[in-house]
Amino acid sequence: MPQSLFSRMTVPLTALLTAGALMGVAASASAEDWRGWNVHPDGYPNSLALKSFADEVSDKTQGRVNPRVYNNAVLGDQPDAIDQTRSGALDFGNFNMGPMGPIVPETDVLSLPFLFDSVDQMYRVMDGDIGKRFADALADKDLIALSWFGSGARSFYDTDHPIEEPDDVKGLKLRVMNNDLYVQMVDALGGNATPMSYGEVFQSLKTGVIDGAENNFPSFESSNHYEVAKYFSETDHLIIPECLCIAKTSWDALSDEDKSIVRTAAENAATEQRKLWAEQVEKSREIVEKAGVKVNQVKDKSAFQARMEPIYQAFIKEHPDLESLIDDIRNTQ
Repeated sequence: MPQSLFSRMTVPLTALLTAGALMGVAASASAEDWRGWNVHPDGYPNSLALKSFADEVSDKTQGRVNPRVYNNAVLGDQPDAIDQTRSGALDFGNFNMGPMGPIVPETDVLSLPFLFDSVDQMYRVMDGDIGKRFADALADKDLIALSWFGSGARSFYDTDHPIEEPDDVKGLKLRVMNNDLYVQMVDALGGNATPMSYGEVFQSLKTGVIDGAENNFPSFESSNHYEVAKYFSETDHLIIPECLCIAKTSWDALSDEDKSIVRTAAENAATEQRKLWAEQVEKSREIVEKAGVKVNQVKDKSAFQARMEPIYQAFIKEHPDLESLIDDIRNTQ
């Protein structure tokens, strides 16, 4: 065969092989680009920690996995995002355990009022054997929980007066999240629970549709609710953990080496988030107090806890298999 003819045949063949290899690399890279869900805005403690997670994974895997976090719930609300992660349409997310109950019934335990004595106790519970039990329950529903974030302690705030004892709640119209346990909690204290969208709370406080709501200091401050509700009472009635969860399909596709990298990055992100959260709580508290909000700490919560006993009894009657889990959490120091 003449050399010129061989050259004319070889060059296109080489080009085709090279292009095919490049296409294979591109397809592989695309398959390793992870999409992550986050409800919080840029700069929020969770958002900063999730970015650190994504950066560490990308760096330590040398680009084999490239996570990208989408903030502000642009990929949908939490229930949709949970479903998408379970199906593998999303690769990971930072999910609050409050809305997880319909999918993982065991997590409803974490929405019981006054379950934890403090945020630190919640971290000890979730970082130990009990946390592994919740992680196993999530794994059964195709969610791999790699670490636990905090969302602080939720307390009551209102436009009328401080809440020092249960009877101070009597007659108050209080917004709660859409969960029957939270409605029962307010009802047990003599208040009128009003589930509504979070975005409607500010105007409802301003116009008197509701008298108050409940949340943590960072949310109370960032939502500007403190401009209307001038009484913040630290009841710490709900302390609900959050997970950094990976889709099972995404997790199973990783090598053992990359699984170790991703897990370590998730644990590091949790450490950062907890630190940033504690700092933000103090900053937000200072802002609202300077704005004239009267903050009072409810030091003796026993009277509030006593009002919750019928809720616990009804919950255990409905979920007898979860009674030991509740006891184990309450007995963890």
